[in-house]
This record gives sequence, structure tokens and C-alpha cells, in this order.
Amino acid sequence: MTSNGDDQGAATGRAGRVWAGAVYDGGPECIAQARRFATHFLVDGHGFAPASRVVGAVQLIVSELVTNARKYAFGPCALDLERIPSGVEVTVWDSSTTLPVARAADPERVGQHGLEIVLALCDRFAVERKPVGKRITVRVTCP
Repeated sequence: MTSNGDDQGAATGRAGRVWAGAVYDGGPECIAQARRFATHFLVDGHGFAPASRVVGAVQLIVSELVTNARKYAFGPCALDLERIPSGVEVTVWDSSTTLPVARAADPERVGQHGLEIVLALCDRFAVERKPVGKRITVRVTCP
């Protein structure tokens, strides 16, 4: 299923689908829209409990990656979610070719902890530079 990110019908039409995707314009509302899209995919489409560890981890990962795309790529981004046998893969595409860099943990630093959070929540992290930007793929393993 492909969506323009407007959340219209995001919970319907996805039950049993292994993959879902949405495209966002990079506006301020895209972060919350992407988080809702991921929640609907997992809860309505795949039966995860809303308060489960997997849903919480995916919501936070989506929030951080879409926030970074909005903040640093200055344009549209795409979100793909895939239910795989071992868990869930989250992929965010954006138009910036600059690769993210994880900074050393620093409890004194205010902000810029997003990638640290993503790395702490995922079991696999990959970044690929593409001709028109980059693709970040994160895997969250289900118990």
C-alpha cells in the first residue's frame, strides 16, 4: 500500500500486508503522521499490542529518523515498513546525501541524541547513499 502520508485510511487496507509505505512533504506535521502510520501498520495490520516494546521502539525510531530527514534534508521523505519473520524493518529515504554520524554519548549535551536512541533500540542499522539522497534501514527484532 502506498500513501501520501495524510493518514486517511491508514488503518484500513493493511491487515495482513507485509509492506506499507508513505511519502511526506517534510512539513512540521510529517513526524506525527509517520508515527501514526507506523502504529496503525503494527497494531491494526499485524496485531501488536499498542503498549508493546516493539510498537514503542518503532514509534521512537520513526520519530527520530523522520525528524532527522525533516531537519537535515529539507524536503520530502519516504517511510517504508516491512513485517519480516524476525521482526520489523523501518526504512526512511530522504534527499540529503550526507550520512548520519553517531556522536559519543554525552549526558551534558542538550539535543542531538536521536541517532544514539535509534542505535540503542535496533538490532540492525544500515545506511546507503543513493544518487538522489540516502536510505536508512533499521531492524527491530520481535521476541
